Amino acid sequence: MNTNRFTRALCTVLGVAGLLAVTAFSSGCNENKQPSNASADEPAATYTASTDDEANPVDFLESIGIDAVSLGIEPNVYNDTANKVGFQLDAPDEGDTIATIHTSMGDITIRFFPTQAPKAVTNFINLAKDGKYDNTLFNKVTNDFMINGGYCGTSSYGSQFEDEFCNKLFNIRGAVAMSNTGCDTNESAFFINQTSADAFKSQGGWTHLEEQWNTLKTQFENYKDSNLLSAFIDKNGTNCYNTDIVSNEVKQLYNQNGGNPYLDGAYNAVDRGYTVFAQVIDGMDVVDKIALVKTNEEGIPNESVIIESVEITAYSGNTAASTAK
Repeated sequence: MNTNRFTRALCTVLGVAGLLAVTAFSSGCNENKQPSNASADEPAATYTASTDDEANPVDFLESIGIDAVSLGIEPNVYNDTANKVGFQLDAPDEGDTIATIHTSMGDITIRFFPTQAPKAVTNFINLAKDGKYDNTLFNKVTNDFMINGGYCGTSSYGSQFEDEFCNKLFNIRGAVAMSNTGCDTNESAFFINQTSADAFKSQGGWTHLEEQWNTLKTQFENYKDSNLLSAFIDKNGTNCYNTDIVSNEVKQLYNQNGGNPYLDGAYNAVDRGYTVFAQVIDGMDVVDKIALVKTNEEGIPNESVIIESVEITAYSGNTAASTAK
């Protein structure tokens, strides 16, 4: 698998020194980063992690004698017991809030997951209603990976906000997630996963991810008593995807749909990842067109791809929207 090409793309695209995949979705557009004046019309729902007994990716650190809490590793994972793996591909319920992203290359319609990612959903909706996304850019794109855009300043809360990981939401093809530059640094930018099932397999699929995790487990053993442990985690954070706790259902979901599983924070051993808060239900053909535009070496489109506006509406089963794969 051509892993090096994608690792180089992650680092080059958003250029934050010292990190690998962790920096893949930094909002780093060329605009000046001015604070947003967006107001939160609705208070964000309280996000409370479940106490259900489920596999915890951080347990690996404790099992080899690493005190995760002392390193600031305290994942906030919502254990969703009400939904099955793959529910994010279901159509919304009648009357659910959806958004249509009107771009210069066509429309993309998304459904939200307010129970699993309340702050991220509220943030997106408020920014959209306030017109903050109007005339912003898809500023970084990589075919068979993702399209990143929407940076319009800080969040609707006036500051960065925390990650919201969920054990039933995944960075499969069409999943919409918050961009970040590290733990709990969400603002306004987001990305849409675009990797197809064929591309996922050609990049090595689960065989590569399992081999990578086995290698990292050995390296953790070597670094656990070293003062370089924190630097090692900073460098390899997103790659610490704990495949030991990934179910066959999750593996099959990615095999069938494609995507980027190593971005799933609920399965990361060192609390790195990206908050999935929505899923494309119509317009993946537009996402694919955007991903194919010509770019410079940093993944910036040669010709601007513009988010003209974002329309917030209620879903109706009578509409033509259908879950996109």
